[in-house]
Amino acid sequence: METTEPARRQGSTRPQESTRPPGESARSKDGAAPDVPVPQRLLAVATRLFAERGYDRTSVQEIVEAAGVTKGALYHYFGSKDDLLHEVYARMLRLQQQRLDAIADSAAPVEERLRAAAADVVVTTIENLDDAMIFFRSMHQLSPEKYKQVRAERRRYHERFRALVEEGQLSGVFAAVTPADLIVDYHFGSVHHLSTWYREDGPLTPQQVADHLADLLLRSLRP
Repeated sequence: METTEPARRQGSTRPQESTRPPGESARSKDGAAPDVPVPQRLLAVATRLFAERGYDRTSVQEIVEAAGVTKGALYHYFGSKDDLLHEVYARMLRLQQQRLDAIADSAAPVEERLRAAAADVVVTTIENLDDAMIFFRSMHQLSPEKYKQVRAERRRYHERFRALVEEGQLSGVFAAVTPADLIVDYHFGSVHHLSTWYREDGPLTPQQVADHLADLLLRSLRP
């Protein structure tokens, strides 16, 4: 007599296999949900730990434990802790470069474009203040190769910004008494010091700080 397999009862389920990548925990110690991509989770945790403890006093083991991943998962996305430090700053610089390129390529008068660019770099720096603080405090600890790469990326940004100043000077919109290089250094000196004094609970919003510094820059260029 032929036997048949008992029919599976309606509503019964088989245990589902995990779809998480190998080496990834269900949730980080920071409480990050598992659907947050691992690279972003690692960067968020590294940024917090670098800001709290300093780059040199934060170990890879502390980063992966806080992110809820293994060292193998970290090294899958980042070759080293040095790569994490570089990416903390590089992601902000990529954002700023994209925004500057869009502003510079617009059809607005050069004075409006320079003002917009000057304000934008202030706002985006304040919005990513931990990233900026970590980098300028720890950039000397990058490998020579990464340090050279960052300098090239920063130089590209500064050259595009300087080109706006030069455009206005050549067209007579801006005074040409002060060299464009000094104008750029003047503005970015203020930007680089934001992390030493700006506080979220202070009297000025990011946009107000940006407007003041942009106004100072434009006043220094008046014919």
